[in-house]
Amino acid sequence: MASRPQSAGREAVDVALGGRGDAYTATVAGKPDARWLRAARHARRLAWASLAWMTAEGVVGLLAGFAAGSIALVGWALGSGIEGLASVIVVWRFTGSRTLSPTSERRAQRLVAVSFWLLAPYIALEAVRDLAGHHPASATTLGIALTASSLVIMPVLGVAKRRLGARLDSGATAGEGAQNLMCAAQAAAVLLALAVVAIWPGGWPIDPIIALGIGGWSIWEGNRSWRGTDCC
Repeated sequence: MASRPQSAGREAVDVALGGRGDAYTATVAGKPDARWLRAARHARRLAWASLAWMTAEGVVGLLAGFAAGSIALVGWALGSGIEGLASVIVVWRFTGSRTLSPTSERRAQRLVAVSFWLLAPYIALEAVRDLAGHHPASATTLGIALTASSLVIMPVLGVAKRRLGARLDSGATAGEGAQNLMCAAQAAAVLLALAVVAIWPGGWPIDPIIALGIGGWSIWEGNRSWRGTDCC
């Protein structure tokens, strides 16, 4: 007879944590499931790995972008810094007592949203400046190689974090994954722009136009993260 209240309690906790009813929910006593904790540790490790990659990617991308005069490449490299900030936020979120704190989760999710918004104004201003001033970018072998490598690495990280975000009911983790997927899409767009400039220098306006698209996407994703719609 005592098992029914306990079962009902677990169901209530499942609903409170997103209604998923899987092994990643908490127990009635408020202690996390063992697999939930493993997922949280995995999210933290992935965030550290992303931070290391984003640091290298950002530095090399900025050097290549400024050398080539490519605002799309510079904006993408700056985006790596913003994504690195999101990784720091997720590491903070799943460290110590914050791991089990709903308040920390919501705070981290909103900080990730702000990190999306930080990128947009710079990209938009520089893209408009390049379009108005007719500042063509030049082809860069380093930039092409760097963006191509991100097309391989970023989707893997992004998909893994989105799945972990759903399992942990963590919009911050899912938002970081969304930034990784955005980075891959940006890399594809920048790679296209650099290839067009290498083949047809007169096609240089594609570079700032793509940059404007990147800025708009950053605002949209930031709004989603702020509203808490990134974890599902």
